[in-house]
Amino acid sequence: MEKKEKVILLLLAGLNFTHILDFMIMMPLGNYLIDYFGISTMQFSILVGAYSIAAFFSGLAIAMFTDKFDRKKSLLFAYVGFVLGTIACGFAPTYGLLLTARIIAGVFGGVIGAQVLSIVADMFTYERRGRAMGIVMGGFAGASILGVPISLNLTNLFQKDWHVPFLLIGGLGVVLIPLIIRIIPSMKSHIKKEESKSSFFKALITVCKVPAQRSALIFSCLLMMGHFLIIPFINPYLEFNKGFSKELTPWIYLAGGAASLLAAIYLGKLADKRGKLVVFSISVFLSLFMVLIITRMPNVPFGVVLLFFAIWFIVATGRIVTAQAMISEVVTPAQRGSFMSVNGSIQQLGSGIAAFCAGAIVFTDKTGKIHNYNWVGYLSILVLIMSLFFGRVIFRKMESQQAKTKLEQDLMQEIV
Repeated sequence: MEKKEKVILLLLAGLNFTHILDFMIMMPLGNYLIDYFGISTMQFSILVGAYSIAAFFSGLAIAMFTDKFDRKKSLLFAYVGFVLGTIACGFAPTYGLLLTARIIAGVFGGVIGAQVLSIVADMFTYERRGRAMGIVMGGFAGASILGVPISLNLTNLFQKDWHVPFLLIGGLGVVLIPLIIRIIPSMKSHIKKEESKSSFFKALITVCKVPAQRSALIFSCLLMMGHFLIIPFINPYLEFNKGFSKELTPWIYLAGGAASLLAAIYLGKLADKRGKLVVFSISVFLSLFMVLIITRMPNVPFGVVLLFFAIWFIVATGRIVTAQAMISEVVTPAQRGSFMSVNGSIQQLGSGIAAFCAGAIVFTDKTGKIHNYNWVGYLSILVLIMSLFFGRVIFRKMESQQAKTKLEQDLMQEIV
């Protein structure tokens, strides 16, 4: 991998870091927001899901014309809007204004992920894409290792002021905007030169007509639902059900994020070598047990809790890295931007549905204790099993073809 490619990937990982952190930080802030606004678990779920649902609709809208523009310009436009929405969250004084700001941040934030993945897919061939995706998805690990712990510690430092994390993320975004302008190259090779204008809805119509793309989107939605079902109420469950204080919460994300970062790098390379579907299948299978442990957690020392979450972060990263690499291959480069935008919006829809479902299932008593969290875990396991089934059906043929092509290339190199 060339130095220039590494620099671009690190910047893209930085963008992922900020917009993923903006989404992630809302969930561990549940302990603060529920008490601050005096809201129910369902109202908190609406705060979490509003970002995702807004991102779903904006992703569908941008998919209709994103492949007609320079990917760099699309990314820059989305990122500026996201930064402004996040800063607005940092100044929101009421539940209603915070909900509005989350919707604004979601509208633009939902576009960023698709553009980042499209740029990576255009820059790297399928054989090299696993490692590249691993580096970019390292932004997720970074958000867990540094972003969430630092944000929560600052929240506690400033007298439990939940506004601080959003101002921190927005400030970092302001710093990254000039780097996008300077480092990310113009990317127009995917644009088709057509004399007549294509249908405004062509991207969505194409996705619906192509069976492989349609199935890949169902798979993507199920995977995100299975992943995010248990996340919104992890912190309240650990504090009010298991007795771990707010001061201990950052350590969970620190340990999990560190494990996730190593997993993103190692599993990305392993997926390129052994097969993405194999790594994905093993990751999903192991994650079923971790979901069961987390949502029905026995009374154990906090050190054991950290171990549980580290393992869960590893298998979750294995699922995400390999799934994104496989999904990006079901579409041609000319359509990749629009398809990945649709895919990003479908993933946001999945996470939004997951948040609403979790909020509808669980409830709190007067002491703040969470009830029915184990049922959320059962639902998560069921959805993950469904995603595993879809993944193996959809991508098995593609993986076999890629392995055959690689073998032929290796034989040709030996002959030469």
